Parts: sequence; C-alpha cells; structure tokens
Amino acid sequence: MVTEAVVRRIAYGAVFVVAIPAGLVVWARGAERVVPLHTVHSRTTGLVLLALGLLLIAAGARALMLHGRGLPMNAFPPPRLVRRGIYRWIRNPMYIGFGLVCAGTSIAAGSAAGLWLVTPVSCLAAAALVYGFERHDLQRRLGPDALEPPLLSFPSGSAERPTAAQRTAVLLWVLVPWLLSWLAVQTLGRAPDAFQSARPFERTLPVLQWTELVYASAYVFVPLTVLVIGTQGALRRFAVQGVIAIIVVTVVWLTVPIVAANRAFHAAGPLGRLLAFEQAHSSGVAAFPAFHVLWAFISADAWTANARATRHRWWSVAGWSWALLIAASSITTGMHTIIEVLAAALLFLPLRRYAGVWRQLIRLTEWLAGSWKEWRVGPVRVINYGAWAAAAAGVGLLVAGMSAGPEHVRAVCFVALCALVGAGLWAQMLEGSSKLLRPFGWYGGVIGGAIGASIARIAGAPLMPILAAFGIAMPWIQLLGRLRCLVQGCCHGRRSTPQAGIRYSHPRSRVGQLAQLSGVPIYPTPLYSIGANIVLGVILVRLRTLGASDALIVGVCLMLGGIARFVEESYRGEPQTPVIAGLHSYQWLAIASVVIGAVCTTIPAAPEAAGFQPPNAALVWTALAIAVVTGIAMGVDFPGSSRRFSRLASADPLAPPRGGRA
Repeated sequence: MVTEAVVRRIAYGAVFVVAIPAGLVVWARGAERVVPLHTVHSRTTGLVLLALGLLLIAAGARALMLHGRGLPMNAFPPPRLVRRGIYRWIRNPMYIGFGLVCAGTSIAAGSAAGLWLVTPVSCLAAAALVYGFERHDLQRRLGPDALEPPLLSFPSGSAERPTAAQRTAVLLWVLVPWLLSWLAVQTLGRAPDAFQSARPFERTLPVLQWTELVYASAYVFVPLTVLVIGTQGALRRFAVQGVIAIIVVTVVWLTVPIVAANRAFHAAGPLGRLLAFEQAHSSGVAAFPAFHVLWAFISADAWTANARATRHRWWSVAGWSWALLIAASSITTGMHTIIEVLAAALLFLPLRRYAGVWRQLIRLTEWLAGSWKEWRVGPVRVINYGAWAAAAAGVGLLVAGMSAGPEHVRAVCFVALCALVGAGLWAQMLEGSSKLLRPFGWYGGVIGGAIGASIARIAGAPLMPILAAFGIAMPWIQLLGRLRCLVQGCCHGRRSTPQAGIRYSHPRSRVGQLAQLSGVPIYPTPLYSIGANIVLGVILVRLRTLGASDALIVGVCLMLGGIARFVEESYRGEPQTPVIAGLHSYQWLAIASVVIGAVCTTIPAAPEAAGFQPPNAALVWTALAIAVVTGIAMGVDFPGSSRRFSRLASADPLAPPRGGRA
C-alpha cells in the first residue's frame, strides 16, 4: 500500500528530476530572443560535460542512499552524515554535476540563453540553496561535525604543511574557475562600446619580444606557488585572495568595456611567434585590471609568507622580483597598458589586507548601527535614520526617471508612491503589532510598485519600460535603505561569533526591543545586502548601457535579487518573521522572485535604446519631493500615540535595556 509519505517523496523527487529540468529547457528556449550573445556550439564538448555531470550526480545520490540510509532530498534528508564515497573528496558533488549538466546541454545544443543565462543563474541558485539552507540544516540536525571539510577543501589557518589534497583543492577550486572566467569573457568578445586605455605615448613604445619569456612565466609562477607554499595558513590566504579576485575582477571585466591595445610588431624567433600566438588568440577583453599582474602579486605575497615562516628572506626577494618582472613585461610585450597594470596593483592593495579591510567594515557597520539620534518637537519625533530613507527614495527615483525618460516622470512618481504605500501595508499585515505600529517591508514595496506600473499602463505609460526603470533603481534604493535598517535595527542578523558580528546598544533598536539581543554579537546582514546590491546594481546599469531588453533587465533584477535575499535571510534573526516548512517566509518570496524573473526573460522584447537620459528640472524636483515624503514616512512619528501607523519605534524613556551597554 502506498502511504502518504511515499507519495510526498515521489512528488518531491519528480519536481527535481522532471519538472525543474524540463522548466530549464523551456526557459532557455523562451529566453533566446532576449540573449543576443555569442553562441558556443560543440556537440562533443557538450556531451563530455553532460556525461561528467551525470556521473557526479549519480555518485552523490548513490553515496547518500547507501551510506546515509536515505534519499537525496532536502525535504526528507538522510538521517546519517555521509563522509564516504564521493563525499569523502568533495562536499557538493550533485550540485557541481548539475552545473556541468546545464553547461554541457547548452553547449551541445548551441543555446546562447542556456549557456549565458540559464546555467549561471542555476549555479547561483544551487549555491544559494547550499549556503542559505543546507549548511544550516546539516549543522542543526547533525551537529558541527557536519561541516567538517572533505579532502579536497581549502586548508585551515594552521602552521602545518598543506597536504597534497589541499594543494589540489586550491588548483581545482581557485585556478580552474579563474581560467573558466577568463575563457568565458574572451568568448563573449568585445562590447560594442569598448575602448582602449593606452595613452598616446604608449602606442610608440617598442615591443621587446624577448620579454615574452618573462610574461609567459606567469603560467608557471602561479601554479608553482600553490606547490611551494609551506603552511596551511599561507595557502588558505592565497586561496581566499584568489576567490575574492575572481569575483571582483570578473564583475569589472563584464561591466567596464576596456580592451587591450596590443602594439603591432613583426614576429622574430620563437618568443616573437609565441607572443604573436597569444595576441591572435585573445580578443583584447579581460584586460582591465591586468590578470597577469594581479596573480603575480598574489603569488609574491605568498612567497613572502614563506619567508616569514622559514626565516629565509630570499623567498620574498625571489617572489617579488619575479612578480615585478612579470608586471614590467606586461607593458614591454604590448599585452597590457600602464593603466591596466596600475589597476591590478591598486586592487592588490586591499586584497593583500582583506581580513583587515573586512574588520574595518565591521567596525564601521557597528558604529552606524549605534548612531541613532532623535529630536522631539511637541508630539512629533524626528529620527535621524529617516535621512537614509529619503536618500534611497530620491536617488532611486532619479535613476528610474533617467532610465524611463523625462516623458514618463509622472508615471515614475506614481509608481514610487505606490511602492511606499505597498511597503507600509505589506509589513502591517505581516509584522504589525503593538510594538511595530509602522513597519515597512521590501517585498510589499515591490508588489506595490508592480501594481502601480500596471495602473500607469492603463493611463498610457508603457509597462515594461517602467518596470525595467525601477528594476535598475531597485539595488540602489535597497543599498541606501539598508543603512536605515542598520540604525533602526530591522532586518538584523541572528547570534554570531564575536569576530563575525556587530553589537547593538541603543535602547530603541529593534534588536533589543523585539529580539532581546542588545549587546550580543549578531550577523551584520544589512552589510551583506549592501554588498550584493552593489554588484547587482552595477550589472543592471551595464545592461542598460548595452541596450538590453526591458524584459531581460526586469528578469535579472528579480532573479539575482531573489538569490541574494535567500542567502541573506538565512542569517537573519527577527523573531516576528514566520517560518514555513523550514524556510523563512521571505525565503519563499525570494524563490518566487527567481521564478517570476525567469518567466520575465521569456517575454519577447526588442533591445532598448542604450544608456540613460540626463535628468530635467521636473525629474529633479519630483525626486526631491518623493525623498521628503519618504523621509517623513520612515523617519517622523508620534511617540505618544498607540494608534496604528503612529509610531516607528517605542516611546519608552531612553535607558539602556537589560544586558545592553549605555
């Protein structure tokens, strides 16, 4: 007899085995019209990747069923921790296999949308599921041992020698992704608005062909560094620097259209022919900042760590001499310009001290979290965080108006007001209480804005251009709005370690009023959101400057925003947030955002006019008016009243809460 539990497992499995793969295929086909990018079509390469991905998925499923005594399902997880089979070596073989299947299928079918849209979004969604749910769930169910690293993992920060598996892991999880990033950007080719960074005098410099030997030595220097690093701490530092560099530089490569200006020369001898070969097999992109220089400096920094560990100064001298020669050869070979080399050097400075930079950000975040100030004018209270809300609304409306055009200023203003009302009504229904008389919710603003755009369409305003305009503005609105969240204490994190967290001390903060976490280190989740929105905002602005379709802009905004929110929400600790089927309610909304965004990218739409229109007087004054209205709504209240919508915070006398700091 088939029980209800069996039916649920079959249905859950069917979603991931049948529905999602079929949905991805339909999505890729529907999005082809809005992704006019270079097509990569190789049946052999695609099938090899597909087969490798299926093998990893099968190996992971087998290990979970055989050793975990369960099924590979998040809703019905195996009761035992698995550290055998493929899981002895890597942590997430099924998700890695899933990414390879997506990429392989796209390449075999020659689908541009599949390769450049469906595959990266699917991989990011899988990563979000791991870091936004699975890791927390494993630790909750199976204890801290569940997060013990497998063999092919980054080393710890100890002074012990790295194992062969740890060195292999750095090669596999850092240098291979870097190579794939470079190849992907090369494959995309030059942007239509690409420009060169060479100064006039550089075009007359001679090409020293013999220095190609030094330039090409970077391909030896960097992998060799992984093999000669003497401590696990130094190897981990190298790996973390590499991962940060991949993320930052890839975003820069995709959004700053600088191309290399290779100087012409007549090849003479083997080194000249090798240099000509490199130039011929490069489209000139992925040049700013110069990756040869950045990786050479990261490697030299690791050699310096060897010098400190062994007390042999020659490690540092040899490493930095090699790195500086590579940097110089980048110019003498004509492969990079001075600006590209300087950009790599400037990026290396904060990268070299990434831990210190992060600590400074944490300190700044904690200072901002404690910067609450308020003023009383009779029955009215003015709270300083309203200024951040005003800035968010004003900047957002300016960006949206410049994207939509001056002829749509009224529609943009109307949508902004609808978003404000929607944010207030949504949060009132979801979180409103005697302690939260006037909360505001982000997703309520999104829904309110969408309704407003639909109403504006009835009045003659175009729907998709207005939605796209606000899609481009949304990251900048949320970025500035999160500064208000920091001061108010909303959207706050759960308990964390002292090193990773910030502390709140102000007695009016929601952290103390609702969560009773004053003086306790908590995750700085608004800071996480700010970082994600900077990346998303830059990507969306770049899409607009390239003339991407409105449907694609709206879709990318909803998908990437939803993915980032899903992970961020898993670190949040607001007690009033409902939990449904193991996920925060906002995580379910984030999933819906991703799905709706994918659907949006299948809407037929022609490319739009590239760029932004300069703001006129009407737009500027409208932005100022919306800023004032929003600042009042989110920063001015009536502390003596208990009516709904009257108060933004408690009206208790200012005194340190129990367990807090004065």
